[in-house]
Amino acid sequence: MTTEERNRIIERACQQVGPGVFYSSIIIVVSFLPVFLLTGQEGKLFAPLAWTKTFILLVDAFIAITVGPVLVSFLLKGKLKPEGSNPVGRTLERVYTPVLAWCLRWRKTTLGINIVALLISIPMLLSLGTEFMPPLDEGSILFMPVTLPDVSNQEVKRILQVQDRIIKQTPEVAHVLGKAGRANTATDNSPLSMIETIILLKPRDEWRAGMTKAKIVDELNQKLQIPGVVNGWTQPIINRINMLSTGIRTDVGVKVYGQNLDSIYRLSTQIRQHLAGIEGVKDLYVEPITGGKYLDIKVKRDEIGRYGLSVDDVNLLVESALGGMELTTTIEGRQRFSVNARFAQDFRNSLPALQRLQVQTASGPIPLSSVADIRIAEGPPMINSENALLRGTVLFNVRDRDLGGTVAEARQRLETMMGKLPKGYFLDWSGQYENQLRATQTLKLILPLVLAIIFGVLYFTFGSLKEAFFNLVTVPFALIGGVFIVYFYGINLSVAVAVGFIALFGLAVETSILMVIYLNEAMQKLVAEKGNSRDTITPADIRRAVMAGAAQRLRPKIMTVSVSLFGLVPVLWSTGVGSDVMLPIVLPLIGGVFTSSIHILLVTPVVFEMTKEYELRKHGRMEIPVARH
Repeated sequence: MTTEERNRIIERACQQVGPGVFYSSIIIVVSFLPVFLLTGQEGKLFAPLAWTKTFILLVDAFIAITVGPVLVSFLLKGKLKPEGSNPVGRTLERVYTPVLAWCLRWRKTTLGINIVALLISIPMLLSLGTEFMPPLDEGSILFMPVTLPDVSNQEVKRILQVQDRIIKQTPEVAHVLGKAGRANTATDNSPLSMIETIILLKPRDEWRAGMTKAKIVDELNQKLQIPGVVNGWTQPIINRINMLSTGIRTDVGVKVYGQNLDSIYRLSTQIRQHLAGIEGVKDLYVEPITGGKYLDIKVKRDEIGRYGLSVDDVNLLVESALGGMELTTTIEGRQRFSVNARFAQDFRNSLPALQRLQVQTASGPIPLSSVADIRIAEGPPMINSENALLRGTVLFNVRDRDLGGTVAEARQRLETMMGKLPKGYFLDWSGQYENQLRATQTLKLILPLVLAIIFGVLYFTFGSLKEAFFNLVTVPFALIGGVFIVYFYGINLSVAVAVGFIALFGLAVETSILMVIYLNEAMQKLVAEKGNSRDTITPADIRRAVMAGAAQRLRPKIMTVSVSLFGLVPVLWSTGVGSDVMLPIVLPLIGGVFTSSIHILLVTPVVFEMTKEYELRKHGRMEIPVARH
């Protein structure tokens, strides 16, 4: 064979396969369109994956039609062996050919088995739990107990020390650090009653046998049952993300909006009572709206007139004794510090001590109780508002159940038991559930558009609506394996799983395009030999052509599937931070590639043969589309 002859053969082969490879890469790029349109946390997490894959595939599509043929012309030299001489190809063909022959002989049975598998996967898919994102194991625990809003400094310090000692006794705990109160910054609005304790765990090989992070949390939660304290368990990073993005420090929060704090607190208490006992609801807690303690000093105006005093005279004493009076400012280098003065703790730590404070008059000092009523009054410890409305919140975490199912049951129970809220009051569900709703709405809007674009690219590839439909039908059958493997692994549906299914769409269509190209090539050879007429072509001829197109080019199809599959399987054994997010993405790909390959290798030839027989019988000729170059 001369160089010119070899190059002509390479040119014809590249013209045959090149467009399919190019458009399959474009389809995979298009299938990732929903990932680009995700916003919020999910958009920031998966956008780098989508951009990386897109640029790689665009370069891959360009190389496949430019550099690839050139490299083949340089490297494909010497003595060329036929396809059947490859031992791997012969083994695959020896196994595949009888199976395909059986499927072609029992076509209705083959289609029925696939349809039944598809129908079985639908209720399995609907029975899966839902959540926003798979929980990322950060390797540490954040313990956030909340006590009464009027707790004193000494009491909260004592509670903090007791909790730290109990936590440190757990063998799996390496370090524990608790904090009560807040830093001097506007970004930290934690009240003194909310404690934050970061628990660092030892390496897993030092844990007790059979111990998991969930068991550690359950064990600590049982040990830390302190009266007046409501426990809360989360992780440091996700807690900060929740608080910054939704204003909720737990997984889910029911925001109660209204005009009156007392009414909001009453409704919040009712909601907490209705939510108690729902499976999956943990750490249920009402954000306190009342219960704060205030020192109320009311000046007796009639009395101060008798002593020749003014209101300012009394307020000056209160300021200097309790609040602290600024005397001066000291400068140390480039730093300035205010110097305040107030009475010692013994003179202001109780109501009798405050009542005995001396007010100077013209006739001598008198006790403060003579010119003012001093009492402890209750009020809101913190007033929260959102969108110019007062807001109360019922907080809870979700454990041992999916987020979507828990919130759905909670919403249904509230609608059934509470009925219509008073005028001017309404509820809003927030937290991770708010993010889940946003991501779900985005995917619902974009996925149909993506399928339509993929269908358009397939039509442009084959120039036939029928061929485009054949390739697109592969997508639901690819979902079968993805649903089965996600179901048996016990993973909830989330944005990560949705991204895995989105990536699966493109991979399934890619392999399907190769199969249809080779089947059409076999039909073109048959038409070239016998003509395109029912008088010259028999069903047996069509079957032989289908067998040739499906079996003789088996190796490149298996290679396409194997590269995708073997590149993903190692993720199943990955460990460490991030693996629990990668697994939900990879599982649909692994299961879907497996079932879509079975469908493409066995069912697509069956449907293709039935279609060509129908065309020949009805129209007297077969429709043989030619891929556009």
